Formats: sequence, C-alpha cells, structure tokens
Amino acid sequence: MRHLVLGGARAGKSRFAMTTAESASPAPVLIVTAEAHDEEMHSRIERHRKDRGEQWRVLEAPTGLAAKLLPQLESGDVVVIDCLTLWLSNALARDTWPRERRAFIDAVAAFSSAPTQLLMVSNEVGNGVVPLGKLSRTFVDELG
Repeated sequence: MRHLVLGGARAGKSRFAMTTAESASPAPVLIVTAEAHDEEMHSRIERHRKDRGEQWRVLEAPTGLAAKLLPQLESGDVVVIDCLTLWLSNALARDTWPRERRAFIDAVAAFSSAPTQLLMVSNEVGNGVVPLGKLSRTFVDELG
C-alpha cells in the first residue's frame, strides 16, 4: 500500500503519517531527507527527534532516497518518508534530479505489490501563484 500525505507547510503532515505508522506497526521505519544547513533547521530536526518514540528505525536520505527505500520493500514494516519536498530541493541543488526521480519512481512502483506500507509526506505547492524564477517553477512542476 502506498499513501501520499499532502498539505501546507507546518500543517501536521508528519505527525499524521507517524501516528498512522505507529498504529500499524510496532517498529516503523522513518526515512528522513532534511539536512541542517542553519540553526533554525537544526532546531526543527532536533524537535522531530525528541517527538518520536524509541521504536522508530531512522534512515537518512537527503539524496539517494531509492537506495534507502528498496531494502524495506519486503520487510512488512510501515515506512514513512519525511519529506519529498526537502528531497526534491536537495536533488535540484545537487543537479541529480533526473537520476533521483527515475530511481524513486521505480522504487515506489515496486511497493504496489509489497507487504510493506509506504507513507510519503510532501508539501502541496501547486495551488498558489506561479513562481517568477525558473528554479522555483521547476521545483513546483517537479513536486507536482
């Protein structure tokens, strides 16, 4: 089973996905994509660490998301990816997006018949004004 959890920034998407995972598995897996490039992001990451229970197995994948995801395919656990928005930003900044996108699409497709439940968290950014800058438009297009 695959689920996409969408919503605005700071709308409770991560909490919803994690609560759902905790109710379905005694040992859920969390694949995180954030990197702490500044103090504010470091604080957010620390808050997330403190908020989750000891039962979580955490994998870091600011890039290379498919490589972290595929080994979970047959585990039967619940896997949460938090979040696709930051992963996309990381891949665009590193100019690895085409390769990352193809690998991720293939990995997610493999989950359609797997015993593992997958919850993917992402911000919804396509319902607003069209961004002026090329990179911003590419970001909104690719996230969509």
